[in-house]
Amino acid sequence: MTDISVIQISADQYTVQISDATNSTIHQVRVSEADVRRLGGDVGAASLIEESFRFLLERESKESILETFDLPVIARYFPEYEAEIRSRFS
Repeated sequence: MTDISVIQISADQYTVQISDATNSTIHQVRVSEADVRRLGGDVGAASLIEESFRFLLERESKESILETFDLPVIARYFPEYEAEIRSRFS
């Protein structure tokens, strides 16, 4: 089982820890309020980030996820990201 922990460290900066039975990884993610509204609608930033990491983990290992990035960057690697993440919250 994989556990995703999202902790807000500033207005738009979050630390994400992904843990499973073997080890954990830590990631720094930035997301603007405008991107939260555009991608998640009424959900909070932490929920959007957590679901975005679930999306990533469906496609790659936690060790393959960038250590530091802006959340919209996911769409550069996975073009289906924005449409899929919106549909998960609709």
